[in-house]
Amino acid sequence: MKFWVSSLVEKPQIYVASKEEIKKGLTADVYFKRTVDVLEKMGLCDVWVRAELHSYSFPKGYQWAVFAGLEEALWLLEGYEVNVYSLPEGTIFYPKEPVMVIEGPYCVFAMLETALLGILRHATSIATKAARIKLAAGDKKVYFFGLRALHPAIAPMADRAAYIGGVDGVAGLAAEKYLGVKPVGTMPHAFIIVVGDPVKAWKAFDKYLDESIPRIALVDTFYDERYESVLAFRALGEKLYGVRLDTPKSRRGDMRSLVEEVRWALDLEGGKHVKIFVSGGLDEEEICRLRDIVDGFGVGSSIAFPPSIDISMDIVEVKRGEKWEKIAKRGKLPGAKTVYACNNIVNHVVVLWGSKPPRTCRNPRQMLVEYIREGKLVRRLPSLDEIRKYVFEQLEQLDPSLKSVCSAESKH
Repeated sequence: MKFWVSSLVEKPQIYVASKEEIKKGLTADVYFKRTVDVLEKMGLCDVWVRAELHSYSFPKGYQWAVFAGLEEALWLLEGYEVNVYSLPEGTIFYPKEPVMVIEGPYCVFAMLETALLGILRHATSIATKAARIKLAAGDKKVYFFGLRALHPAIAPMADRAAYIGGVDGVAGLAAEKYLGVKPVGTMPHAFIIVVGDPVKAWKAFDKYLDESIPRIALVDTFYDERYESVLAFRALGEKLYGVRLDTPKSRRGDMRSLVEEVRWALDLEGGKHVKIFVSGGLDEEEICRLRDIVDGFGVGSSIAFPPSIDISMDIVEVKRGEKWEKIAKRGKLPGAKTVYACNNIVNHVVVLWGSKPPRTCRNPRQMLVEYIREGKLVRRLPSLDEIRKYVFEQLEQLDPSLKSVCSAESKH
């Protein structure tokens, strides 16, 4: 059998587009380039449009999403001859609501659509899943450990989106540089395997690392989890802050029973203060089943690779002469729209662009606000912690029927 290779790689490289290439639209789908080329030849490149970004359908079981990625989207659009109106980053939104409206000559931003949607879809999907996971965990801590599931080039983006969504900490080393967030983490199995003995490894961790780092022992490397938990307590005593179980449930059956066993053994030894953390293949349902007996969760792939919030961009108005024509492809609603919050921040109504909210809308608040005017940023961007706080404020105001992410079978 012969394999034909078009070209040989002489030196390996990492396949990452540069900021300059992204900003110039060079990561676009090719049909946008062909569209612009033809519109230029037709003399239609200066036609103004209003393009609306929205999600017409959510993943099964989802009734809301957390809008994220706005700061990067504004970085992409700034400097181009456009006006941009958007929901503030961290806003909870619903199906068919516009999250952004872009106004300007179509050819100016056509090549940016691919990158823009990629930024907003991925960040929004991660932030939404993180918010659901945090709701499932209740008052228990949640940490994002999902970078190994992603290309390293987007590690800071993923940590940022997960933090916006509500996780209490992220593990990425670069998070401190890019986000100002100190990374958190315990120890890998590799550390204990290299040392060769879990007790020796835990003691070395305690001896050589800064006292500000919680002493959390990974307790499932060589022996039974209950046994290693007791060993860790005997080795570190009152210094032991917690134990982490990273065992996939397929290895030992029911994770809840395993946690109950570890808790019982630690309590018998006098380690009532020792907290139990669980990681490995967790989603909302498993967290709901464990939250009353577990002190914290490390969540990876289910946040890093969440169900997609499929944000799309559609032209909904075209300026013909001095008049805006309301027009859209079939399946989409013609006419640019805006969003008002009524009565509280999470109760929304959608109306045509430039229209007032209905009279039943008390204390109306315009949610789609101007961020870029003629290519220039005109609004202050909030800090990461301000966005995260905003998300929590909205989650608190959600109707209980929308806030529940646990099935009846998983609740304890």
